[in-house]
Amino acid sequence: MNLLSINHISMSYHSLKGETKALKDITFQVEDGEFLSILGPSGCGKSTLLNILCGILEPSKGEILFKGNDIHKNLNKIGYMFQKDHLFEWDTVWDNVTLGLRIKNSMTNENKDRVEHLLNEYGLIKFKTHYPKELSGGMRQRVALIRTLALNPEVLFLDEPFSALDFQTRLNVCDDVHSIIKKEKKTAIMVTHDISEAISLSNRIIVLTKRPASIKSDTTITFANNDKTPLERRSEKEFKIYFDTLWKELDSR
Repeated sequence: MNLLSINHISMSYHSLKGETKALKDITFQVEDGEFLSILGPSGCGKSTLLNILCGILEPSKGEILFKGNDIHKNLNKIGYMFQKDHLFEWDTVWDNVTLGLRIKNSMTNENKDRVEHLLNEYGLIKFKTHYPKELSGGMRQRVALIRTLALNPEVLFLDEPFSALDFQTRLNVCDDVHSIIKKEKKTAIMVTHDISEAISLSNRIIVLTKRPASIKSDTTITFANNDKTPLERRSEKEFKIYFDTLWKELDSR
């Protein structure tokens, strides 16, 4: 069974000026363990689709199923990582990563041990009493991801999670995030406008058309050595082939 089934999703916004169609009859499935990226022209509705997939927005038509059941009955299985880290500057790293657990009143010894393990595993244990302003951009993003993982979701939704970082930091954080998601055996769906980022991180890429967005292409990404890091993938011969193909798909002129 697919982890996620997206069936005939359409979305329209209504105002006094009339109807604006954002998404049109989008259908695809996501398997357990996939890293799927969604690309599309600016303003085509990528983030709208992501917000529908995770239950934040209600579509005009269609349904989202998690293991065959309504997504709204499985919201506890979902983690969401925003464009900005949204860390509380007045809280320590520990308080930030345990925020969700404290809100859900789930600060059990088992969950606290899990968070300690995540901080230790990904090089942040020495900074658990530090404040966000004392961390680099890359470290802040790792804290944001661990905060999401602390609730042990099965699927992660990533909304352009590296867009606020400078290019060099972005490359390093892509490696970090990919490694963490792979080690923790999570399914990930990422919205991005960066073709290189999508190719280097994903094993599958969906390209959307201009608004109202529908699926233009669905491409499986494979390399001769799939164990390479995202940064290493950028130097592989397959990378340029995928880039040229996806660039043509996105070219709306």
